[in-house]
Amino acid sequence: MTNGRKSAIDVFSSRPTELEKAKTSKISVIFNENVFTMTKMRTYLSSSAFASFRDSLENRTKISREIADQIASAIKSWAMEHGATHYTHWFQPLTGATAEKHDSFFTIDKEGNAIERLSGTELVQQEPDASSFPSGGLRATFEARGYTAWDPGSPAFIMDIGGGKTLCIPTVFISYTGEALDHKAPLIKSMEAIDKAATEVVKYFDRHVKKVLPTLGWEQEYFVIDKAMYYARPDLLANGRTVFGRAPAKGQQLDDHYFGAIPERVYAFMLDLENESHKLGIPLRTRHNEVAPSQFECAPMFEAVNVAVDHNQLLVNLMDRVARRHNLIVLTHEKPFAGINGSGKHNNWSLMSDDHTNLLSPGSTPRNNLQFLTFFINTIKAVHDHADLLRASIASESNDYRLGANEAPPAIMSVFVGSYLNNVLDALETRVDEDFSDEDEMDLKLDIHKMIPDIMMDNTDRNRTSPFAFTGNKFEFRAVGSSANCSRAMITLNTIMANQLKAFKKDVDILIKKGERRDSAILKVLRECLLSSKKIMFEGNNYSHEWEVEAAARGLNNIKSTPMALDALTQNKTIEVFTSEEVLSERELRARHEIFLEEYITKVKIEAKIIMELALNQILPAAFKYQSALADTISKAEKSGLESKSLGVHKEIFYRTSNAINGAYNNIELLEKTLEEVNEVSDTREKSIEFADKVKPFFEKIRMHVDELELLVDDTLWPLPKYREILFAR
Repeated sequence: MTNGRKSAIDVFSSRPTELEKAKTSKISVIFNENVFTMTKMRTYLSSSAFASFRDSLENRTKISREIADQIASAIKSWAMEHGATHYTHWFQPLTGATAEKHDSFFTIDKEGNAIERLSGTELVQQEPDASSFPSGGLRATFEARGYTAWDPGSPAFIMDIGGGKTLCIPTVFISYTGEALDHKAPLIKSMEAIDKAATEVVKYFDRHVKKVLPTLGWEQEYFVIDKAMYYARPDLLANGRTVFGRAPAKGQQLDDHYFGAIPERVYAFMLDLENESHKLGIPLRTRHNEVAPSQFECAPMFEAVNVAVDHNQLLVNLMDRVARRHNLIVLTHEKPFAGINGSGKHNNWSLMSDDHTNLLSPGSTPRNNLQFLTFFINTIKAVHDHADLLRASIASESNDYRLGANEAPPAIMSVFVGSYLNNVLDALETRVDEDFSDEDEMDLKLDIHKMIPDIMMDNTDRNRTSPFAFTGNKFEFRAVGSSANCSRAMITLNTIMANQLKAFKKDVDILIKKGERRDSAILKVLRECLLSSKKIMFEGNNYSHEWEVEAAARGLNNIKSTPMALDALTQNKTIEVFTSEEVLSERELRARHEIFLEEYITKVKIEAKIIMELALNQILPAAFKYQSALADTISKAEKSGLESKSLGVHKEIFYRTSNAINGAYNNIELLEKTLEEVNEVSDTREKSIEFADKVKPFFEKIRMHVDELELLVDDTLWPLPKYREILFAR
């Protein structure tokens, strides 16, 4: 073996067998240890200041500068007592990562004395360089001004890195002209939109409800590999996935990894990760092996969407740091290894009223069941009307590798509800208008309210192939990729649902004004929603070719590439729904379209370059050595008088090696030429399509030849760690 692969195996082999035991603590004791919770705020603030802040949160009113100064002083005192020396506005720009600029509490007063201070102004607003982050044309290089603004709805926390502690203040990020340059600002606006629309609808059933909150419970899938293996694979370093790698003899065929015993090193990492997460208020509850070798999953309890998104972004950062302490690397790319399962970030979404009623959970009374049907059917209608927009919300270069492969949902948006609920919907669909006329007999005629029990889990199976599935008391958006920021999908889902609920209420109110009883009006409008949305519902195998054919016949789009999927962002229909709900302006939507296309182009370029670099610098030289050794063996054998027929195997392997070398190199030349041509295209959308249609196809062509060489070339000459070493190293 040579170079990186040998070194990686040597390092891995010399890892100590005795692991440092993870320090575990009682979760209830350490939970929120590093978070400035409302309980802690109450102890640091005067009762009047605390009451004012809580009132501002509940009624979404502006926090006065005087109260902001008091809160800033309280947060600073708490943070310094816990060892923090700096603070940062922690935000989520459109890079897919988080961002932070640290400032010290230290300053000098008028008398020249050193003091520690955090003012209300510093808490509420900071000014990072907006032109240095993706803006899609909203900011030019010479227009640098942008602002981070405090999100009071998400608690501040202390990040402990290498012994240094920093107070992190969750914020939104906007341009000088007010446009959103991040994921969080539109997320909060989408929460306000659905709160307003859903509250108006839920008042049909409970006039005391004052607020509805969208909730999220994400499931984070990821791979864990040894750090030495990672650094020996330049492709993993560059873009998080292996561009080459022949499938090992044993992969996931035996299904023996799923829910299996967690390897000791990974278990120690998980315990460490959970401790750090609980201190930061991330309510992790679940951990287990996933289907693919070296793949795992963790999941928390449900939280308000904005807090859940913050926690997921925090978790991803924590995973990387904690794993490295254990000489491991976490991979969140959707498809780091070919031929086995990819990783998703399933978004479990629901709506919760201020009396803690889950609006997507059926109850034990007819009125609760009707409330459930209202929000359930309106969700289906929203997905039906904006299926392409939902597809755009999970579109990325990395997720394109996952969708439709190895237990990931396809790019066709559909909704699964289960056979039991399908029967309920069929009963509603087949009624005629006269059936809704007598309110006293409605229960008997429809038999809908009585058919829906308290607990749906026993009556609704799960469909792991569905991109959007109802799972008892929530909808699970399974198509979200593991590296994605949950905000993109949640902004879209919240917004289209808010828009649909407004339309629903308008239609119901029209019928009521015409003299229709309220429940009868609700059921009639629900039936119309259902009838117009049926084509989006599918209960079968979403992986099958038959479904692709059937979906096309239904008029459902199968948009397989990110550039084409992102077109939905600039359609008039999309602009109308986002602007009418005041979540994103047309200018902001077009900017996001540009940003995501540029990101796609850049990532494909990186992959293309690493493919060419690895093939030319490592793979082909190793193949040449093996080819030369084969040629030398054949030549010596022939000179010694060995008959030609005795060298048939030698020559066959020599020819196969030569063909693979030539095939790889010829395609590399074509890839290089195609890259030059495509780079000349000026229009961003057209260029991204060219990258998808002309550049990416070479990746698999080159890989096919390189993976053939991995089989043929002497194992001791192969330069890169193989799948069997990466995935099964424990």
